[in-house]
Order: sequence, then structure tokens, then C-alpha cells
Amino acid sequence: MSDLPTLDTHIDIRWPNPPDPVAETAMRVDFPKMQKGGLRAAVFIAYLPQGKRDAEGHAAAAERADAMLAHIRGRADGKARRFCATAAELEALYETDALGVLSAVENGYAMGRDLSAPARWKAQGACYLTLTHNGHNEIADAAIPRPELGDAESEHGGLSAFGRQAIGALNQAGVMVDVSHVAKPGMMQAAELSHSPVVATHACCRALCDHPRNLDDEQLDMLKQTGGLIQITAMMSFLNKTPPNGRYHGSVEDMARHVEYAVARIGLEHVGLSSDFDGGGGVQGWKDASETPNLTRALRDRGYDEAALRLLWSGNFLRVWRAAEAVAG
Repeated sequence: MSDLPTLDTHIDIRWPNPPDPVAETAMRVDFPKMQKGGLRAAVFIAYLPQGKRDAEGHAAAAERADAMLAHIRGRADGKARRFCATAAELEALYETDALGVLSAVENGYAMGRDLSAPARWKAQGACYLTLTHNGHNEIADAAIPRPELGDAESEHGGLSAFGRQAIGALNQAGVMVDVSHVAKPGMMQAAELSHSPVVATHACCRALCDHPRNLDDEQLDMLKQTGGLIQITAMMSFLNKTPPNGRYHGSVEDMARHVEYAVARIGLEHVGLSSDFDGGGGVQGWKDASETPNLTRALRDRGYDEAALRLLWSGNFLRVWRAAEAVAG
């Protein structure tokens, strides 16, 4: 088991009918792979695909989110696998030999217009909400609109009026605000409005790869200004420009290059790591959780020492999490 307090902040699960993660599976992350690779803890995601923004669609998304959060919590047995609902519980986990199970909700579509949802998710153990996925919702415009769902390029001009209320409800519940997938105006507004720092749990640097899901220098600067965090992720299309043959490529060295850029721009304390495994993530050298040491090695090769690695792998995320808990009502 790794001595580093490793944490992968964004891992999707298959739904419905997820395979049993206690056994070796075809998924990029299961508990045997985590054990083999020394990945001490993982945030498993209750992901809601964007659908029709009507009462029926919102109700179905809310029901799915609740069911997925219950399933994720059930992955922990309280012994070899411990569920961590607070920053303190995750920190305590690192003093044991257990693996950590965490949960979060991806896509505020599951809120509909229900401001009580963040408190309900917090009670179920969720540590963050990704405000949008691909496609606008009631909270904010997405970085990637969905014309087939009727999306214009911009609908709200960033956050909607309801979205501003939603940020307040997330702060009140002590749930971190994840700005991954959010269009730049909404991301900037959320960072400025939130009473606790925001986090982009799975994104990369737009200066190095011009993808709409990546954060540009102005967005990175906003994270620094507000105490926020970018978690550099193992998504090939976010790491490198598409080559002429159309085949994306990426490696742990490319991830380290994005980490280095972000650290130089906004400082070590505002940068972390994630995979987006089983949601499209996976690069040469870190194709699944069992290969986690390769990313650590690539960062060491760029001069990051033990203290820096601890911050990148979990320390910075824990700081933002504790800040979210501190402002909760």
C-alpha cells in the first residue's frame, strides 16, 4: 500500500447494474486495482446524463442520484473499505490500512429547482456537486451545449438566478462546488459568489490544449484569487490537441506537464490530480487504478518532492473540503 495519501477525485461507475467492485472487473477502478496501485481513496460519482428539463425529467434524475449515492455508500464495509463523509474521516483513513470510499453528484440537473437537494445529498455523504454536465440546466450554462436538447450557445449568461441560489444552498449544506463542465462565465461567477473555494475536479489547462472543457489562464487566476483548485485529469482529449489522424493520445508525462503549467501559473496549493476513469479517462501509464504509481513517478521526475506530492494527491482537496465544511450553516 502506498505511503502517500492518494485520492482520485473523479471516478464514474456503471449504472444501472454496476459490477461488484470487490472483485476484479473490466472497469478501470475496482478495489483489487486500487489495492494493487496504492490508490488509497476514490470519489465515486453519481452521474446524471442531461435530459429534458421538465418535472418528469428532474424527478427521474433526483431518484437516480439518490439510488447511486446509496449504492456507493454500500461499497464500504466499515473495515477494509471505509466510507468518508467528511474531511476528518478521510484524514483518519490515511492512518489505517483501509481503502476510502467517497461520493459526489455530477450534474445539477438532479436538483431540478429543489434547493433542499444539497442538504439531502450531504446527509447521504456526498462531498461535491458538479454544477452541470454537457448541456445547460437550471443552474448554469455548460461549456459544451447540447443543441439536440434545444440548447443555444448561451442561455443564462453564466449562472441563472436559481443557480445563484443553488450556490448558496451548497454552501449552507457544506457541499463543495465543482465547476468542471461549466461555461467560463458561470465558472467565474460561481468562484466569486461561493463562500468557500470552488474546485474543478476534472479539467486541464487550456493554454496547453484548446478544449472547451479546459480552464484558460483567466479562470486559473480566478481559482488562485478565491482559494480554489484544479484537479488535472487523465483525459487524452484535454491533454493534447487532436492529431491529424484523429486519434487522441496522452500519457502521465502529459499530465505532469499540465500540472507543472498550473503550478507555475497559480501555485502548488491550487493544483491536484484526478483520473475520470470509467468516464473516458485513462492515459499511457495510468490506464487504470493499478498503475497509479506511474503518475507519482512522472511527477517525481519533474522535481516534486514528498511534501508536494502529498498536496497534489489529497492535501489541497482536503483544504477546499474543510473550507466548505467551515461555512456550512
